[in-house]
Amino acid sequence: MIIKVKNVSIKYKSGNFRDIGLKEYVVRKIKGTLTMTEFLAVDNVSFSLEKGDFLGIIGTNGAGKSTLLKVLSGVMRPSSGTVVVNGKVAALLELGTGFDGDLSLKENIYLRGAILGYTREFINSKYQEILDYAELSEYKDRLFKQLSSGMRSRLAFAISCLVEPEILIIDEVLAVGDGAFRVKSEATMNEIIKKGSATILVSHSIPQVRRMCNKVLWLDKGKQIAFGDPKTVCDKYEKYLQTVANLQKRG
Repeated sequence: MIIKVKNVSIKYKSGNFRDIGLKEYVVRKIKGTLTMTEFLAVDNVSFSLEKGDFLGIIGTNGAGKSTLLKVLSGVMRPSSGTVVVNGKVAALLELGTGFDGDLSLKENIYLRGAILGYTREFINSKYQEILDYAELSEYKDRLFKQLSSGMRSRLAFAISCLVEPEILIIDEVLAVGDGAFRVKSEATMNEIIKKGSATILVSHSIPQVRRMCNKVLWLDKGKQIAFGDPKTVCDKYEKYLQTVANLQKRG
Protein backbone atom coordinates (compact mmCIF):
# COMPACT_ATOMS: atom_id res chain seq x y z
CA MET A 1 0.00 0.00 0.00
CA ILE A 2 1.57 3.30 -1.10
CA ILE A 3 -1.30 5.62 -0.05
CA LYS A 4 -4.10 4.95 2.43
CA VAL A 5 -6.72 7.58 3.19
CA LYS A 6 -9.23 6.71 5.91
CA ASN A 7 -12.25 8.81 6.92
CA VAL A 8 -10.50 12.08 6.11
CA SER A 9 -12.33 15.35 6.66
CA ILE A 10 -10.96 18.86 6.20
CA LYS A 11 -12.70 21.70 8.00
CA TYR A 12 -12.39 25.40 7.24
CA LYS A 13 -13.37 28.28 9.47
CA SER A 14 -14.74 31.58 8.21
CA GLY A 15 -16.36 34.62 9.76
CA ASN A 16 -16.44 38.39 10.16
CA PHE A 17 -12.89 38.38 11.60
CA ARG A 18 -11.67 38.64 8.01
CA ASP A 19 -12.90 42.22 7.73
CA ILE A 20 -11.70 43.58 11.08
CA GLY A 21 -8.34 44.52 12.61
CA LEU A 22 -6.44 42.60 15.26
CA LYS A 23 -7.62 44.89 18.09
CA GLU A 24 -11.28 44.51 17.13
CA TYR A 25 -10.78 40.76 16.74
CA VAL A 26 -9.48 40.49 20.33
CA VAL A 27 -12.31 42.69 21.70
CA ARG A 28 -15.02 40.70 19.97
CA LYS A 29 -13.46 37.42 21.03
CA ILE A 30 -13.45 38.55 24.67
CA LYS A 31 -17.05 39.76 24.43
CA GLY A 32 -18.10 36.59 22.67
CA THR A 33 -19.44 38.49 19.66
CA LEU A 34 -17.00 37.10 17.11
CA THR A 35 -18.98 35.38 14.38
CA MET A 36 -17.36 32.25 13.05
CA THR A 37 -18.72 29.44 10.93
CA GLU A 38 -17.25 26.12 9.84
CA PHE A 39 -17.72 24.09 6.70
CA LEU A 40 -16.33 20.79 5.50
CA ALA A 41 -14.28 21.15 2.32
CA VAL A 42 -13.69 17.38 2.38
CA ASP A 43 -16.13 15.13 4.22
CA ASN A 44 -15.20 11.58 5.29
CA VAL A 45 -13.20 10.42 2.26
CA SER A 46 -11.52 6.98 2.15
CA PHE A 47 -9.49 5.19 -0.53
CA SER A 48 -6.18 3.41 -1.05
CA LEU A 49 -3.63 3.16 -3.85
CA GLU A 50 -1.00 0.57 -4.70
CA LYS A 51 2.26 1.09 -6.59
CA GLY A 52 1.55 1.71 -10.26
CA ASP A 53 -1.97 3.03 -9.71
CA PHE A 54 -3.14 6.12 -11.59
CA LEU A 55 -5.99 7.85 -9.74
CA GLY A 56 -8.18 10.43 -11.42
CA ILE A 57 -10.13 12.76 -9.11
CA ILE A 58 -13.23 14.24 -10.71
CA GLY A 59 -16.03 16.56 -9.64
CA THR A 60 -17.45 19.99 -10.33
CA ASN A 61 -15.91 23.21 -8.98
CA GLY A 62 -15.99 23.37 -5.19
CA ALA A 63 -15.96 19.59 -4.82
CA GLY A 64 -12.87 19.62 -2.59
CA LYS A 65 -10.46 18.10 -5.14
CA SER A 66 -7.59 20.57 -4.75
CA THR A 67 -7.99 20.65 -0.97
CA LEU A 68 -7.64 16.87 -0.83
CA LEU A 69 -4.45 17.08 -2.92
CA LYS A 70 -2.95 19.50 -0.38
CA VAL A 71 -3.50 16.96 2.37
CA LEU A 72 -2.04 14.12 0.30
CA SER A 73 1.05 16.22 -0.47
CA GLY A 74 1.53 17.23 3.18
CA VAL A 75 0.72 20.92 2.72
CA MET A 76 -2.32 20.62 5.03
CA ARG A 77 -3.32 18.30 7.85
CA PRO A 78 -6.76 16.70 7.94
CA SER A 79 -9.17 17.86 10.64
CA SER A 80 -10.00 14.21 11.27
CA GLY A 81 -9.12 10.83 9.82
CA THR A 82 -5.72 9.51 8.77
CA VAL A 83 -3.47 9.74 5.72
CA VAL A 84 -0.56 7.36 5.25
CA VAL A 85 1.84 8.10 2.37
CA ASN A 86 4.73 5.71 1.77
CA GLY A 87 7.13 7.28 -0.72
CA LYS A 88 8.73 10.49 -1.94
CA VAL A 89 6.08 12.91 -3.22
CA ALA A 90 6.41 15.40 -6.07
CA ALA A 91 3.33 17.64 -6.07
CA LEU A 92 2.34 20.23 -8.69
CA LEU A 93 -0.46 22.05 -6.91
CA GLU A 94 -0.28 25.74 -7.78
CA LEU A 95 1.65 27.53 -10.49
CA GLY A 96 4.70 29.16 -8.91
CA THR A 97 4.70 27.13 -5.69
CA GLY A 98 8.27 26.33 -4.68
CA PHE A 99 9.77 28.93 -7.03
CA ASP A 100 11.26 32.40 -6.45
CA GLY A 101 10.26 34.97 -9.04
CA ASP A 102 13.43 37.02 -8.55
CA LEU A 103 15.76 34.08 -9.21
CA SER A 104 16.75 32.79 -12.64
CA LEU A 105 15.25 29.68 -14.17
CA LYS A 106 18.52 27.83 -13.49
CA GLU A 107 18.60 28.90 -9.83
CA ASN A 108 14.99 27.84 -9.43
CA ILE A 109 15.70 24.34 -10.72
CA TYR A 110 18.18 23.87 -7.89
CA LEU A 111 15.83 25.53 -5.39
CA ARG A 112 12.94 23.27 -6.36
CA GLY A 113 15.20 20.23 -6.26
CA ALA A 114 16.30 21.13 -2.72
CA ILE A 115 12.67 21.54 -1.63
CA LEU A 116 11.94 18.05 -2.98
CA GLY A 117 14.85 16.71 -0.95
CA TYR A 118 17.44 16.05 -3.65
CA THR A 119 21.17 16.76 -3.47
CA ARG A 120 22.96 19.30 -5.64
CA GLU A 121 24.90 16.44 -7.24
CA PHE A 122 21.67 14.71 -8.26
CA ILE A 123 20.21 17.91 -9.76
CA ASN A 124 23.53 18.48 -11.57
CA SER A 125 23.01 15.13 -13.30
CA LYS A 126 19.42 16.03 -14.24
CA TYR A 127 19.81 19.75 -14.97
CA GLN A 128 20.22 19.68 -18.76
CA GLU A 129 17.62 16.94 -19.13
CA ILE A 130 15.12 19.10 -17.24
CA LEU A 131 15.86 22.13 -19.46
CA ASP A 132 15.59 20.10 -22.66
CA TYR A 133 12.38 18.38 -21.62
CA ALA A 134 10.75 21.69 -20.65
CA GLU A 135 12.00 23.19 -23.94
CA LEU A 136 13.57 26.08 -22.02
CA SER A 137 17.32 25.79 -22.62
CA GLU A 138 17.53 29.23 -24.19
CA TYR A 139 15.75 30.79 -21.18
CA LYS A 140 17.95 29.35 -18.40
CA ASP A 141 19.22 32.81 -17.33
CA ARG A 142 15.83 34.52 -17.47
CA LEU A 143 14.08 35.43 -14.21
CA PHE A 144 11.29 33.06 -13.25
CA LYS A 145 8.77 35.93 -13.06
CA GLN A 146 9.50 36.71 -16.71
CA LEU A 147 8.37 33.28 -17.88
CA SER A 148 4.91 32.74 -19.33
CA SER A 149 2.42 30.52 -17.49
CA GLY A 150 3.03 27.78 -20.05
CA MET A 151 6.79 27.93 -19.49
CA ARG A 152 6.34 27.80 -15.72
CA SER A 153 4.05 24.82 -16.05
CA ARG A 154 6.48 22.93 -18.29
CA LEU A 155 9.36 23.64 -15.91
CA ALA A 156 7.42 22.49 -12.83
CA PHE A 157 6.32 19.33 -14.61
CA ALA A 158 9.81 18.56 -15.90
CA ILE A 159 11.42 18.92 -12.48
CA SER A 160 8.78 16.87 -10.68
CA CYS A 161 8.78 14.04 -13.21
CA LEU A 162 12.46 13.78 -14.08
CA VAL A 163 13.58 13.53 -10.45
CA GLU A 164 11.89 10.11 -10.38
CA PRO A 165 9.18 10.53 -7.72
CA GLU A 166 7.49 7.57 -6.06
CA ILE A 167 4.23 9.51 -5.92
CA LEU A 168 3.29 12.22 -8.46
CA ILE A 169 0.39 14.57 -7.64
CA ILE A 170 -0.88 16.97 -10.29
CA ASP A 171 -3.64 19.57 -10.08
CA GLU A 172 -5.28 20.37 -13.41
CA VAL A 173 -4.39 24.05 -12.89
CA LEU A 174 -0.99 23.08 -14.30
CA ALA A 175 -2.34 21.35 -17.38
CA VAL A 176 -1.48 24.21 -19.73
CA GLY A 177 0.64 24.38 -22.84
CA ASP A 178 0.30 23.29 -26.42
CA GLY A 179 -1.06 19.96 -27.59
CA ALA A 180 2.38 18.51 -28.34
CA PHE A 181 3.60 19.06 -24.78
CA ARG A 182 0.42 17.56 -23.34
CA VAL A 183 0.97 14.41 -25.39
CA LYS A 184 4.57 14.27 -24.15
CA SER A 185 3.54 14.83 -20.52
CA GLU A 186 0.95 12.04 -20.69
CA ALA A 187 3.58 9.67 -22.08
CA THR A 188 5.92 10.65 -19.24
CA MET A 189 3.27 9.98 -16.62
CA ASN A 190 2.66 6.56 -18.12
CA GLU A 191 6.40 5.82 -17.93
CA ILE A 192 6.42 6.85 -14.27
CA ILE A 193 3.60 4.40 -13.59
CA LYS A 194 5.42 1.58 -15.39
CA LYS A 195 8.35 2.10 -13.02
CA GLY A 196 6.03 1.43 -10.09
CA SER A 197 5.17 4.96 -8.99
CA ALA A 198 1.63 6.11 -8.17
CA THR A 199 0.08 9.15 -9.84
CA ILE A 200 -2.88 11.28 -8.78
CA LEU A 201 -4.45 13.74 -11.24
CA VAL A 202 -7.31 16.18 -10.78
CA SER A 203 -9.01 16.57 -14.15
CA HIS A 204 -12.19 17.96 -15.69
CA SER A 205 -11.44 15.98 -18.86
CA ILE A 206 -13.39 12.74 -18.57
CA PRO A 207 -11.87 11.35 -21.81
CA GLN A 208 -8.40 11.90 -20.31
CA VAL A 209 -9.42 10.15 -17.08
CA ARG A 210 -10.87 7.21 -19.00
CA ARG A 211 -7.72 6.98 -21.12
CA MET A 212 -5.09 7.23 -18.40
CA CYS A 213 -6.49 6.17 -15.03
CA ASN A 214 -7.17 2.77 -13.54
CA LYS A 215 -9.00 4.19 -10.50
CA VAL A 216 -11.34 7.18 -10.18
CA LEU A 217 -12.56 9.15 -7.16
CA TRP A 218 -15.68 11.30 -7.60
CA LEU A 219 -16.19 14.11 -5.09
CA ASP A 220 -19.18 16.43 -4.80
CA LYS A 221 -19.29 19.26 -2.26
CA GLY A 222 -16.61 17.48 -0.28
CA LYS A 223 -18.39 14.14 -0.12
CA GLN A 224 -17.15 10.93 -1.71
CA ILE A 225 -19.77 9.86 -4.23
CA ALA A 226 -17.89 6.95 -5.79
CA PHE A 227 -14.49 5.29 -5.96
CA GLY A 228 -13.67 2.50 -8.40
CA ASP A 229 -12.89 1.63 -11.99
CA PRO A 230 -12.95 4.43 -14.61
CA LYS A 231 -15.83 3.13 -16.72
CA THR A 232 -18.25 2.66 -13.84
CA VAL A 233 -17.46 5.94 -12.06
CA CYS A 234 -17.14 8.08 -15.20
CA ASP A 235 -20.40 6.71 -16.64
CA LYS A 236 -22.22 7.68 -13.44
CA TYR A 237 -20.56 11.10 -13.36
CA GLU A 238 -21.43 11.92 -16.97
CA LYS A 239 -25.02 10.82 -16.37
CA TYR A 240 -25.12 13.14 -13.36
CA LEU A 241 -23.75 16.07 -15.38
CA GLN A 242 -26.35 15.46 -18.10
CA THR A 243 -29.14 15.41 -15.52
CA VAL A 244 -27.94 18.70 -14.04
CA ALA A 245 -27.71 20.25 -17.52
CA ASN A 246 -31.26 19.15 -18.36
CA LEU A 247 -32.62 20.61 -15.11
CA GLN A 248 -30.89 23.91 -15.80
CA LYS A 249 -32.47 24.06 -19.27
CA ARG A 250 -35.92 23.50 -17.80
CA GLY A 251 -35.31 26.14 -15.13
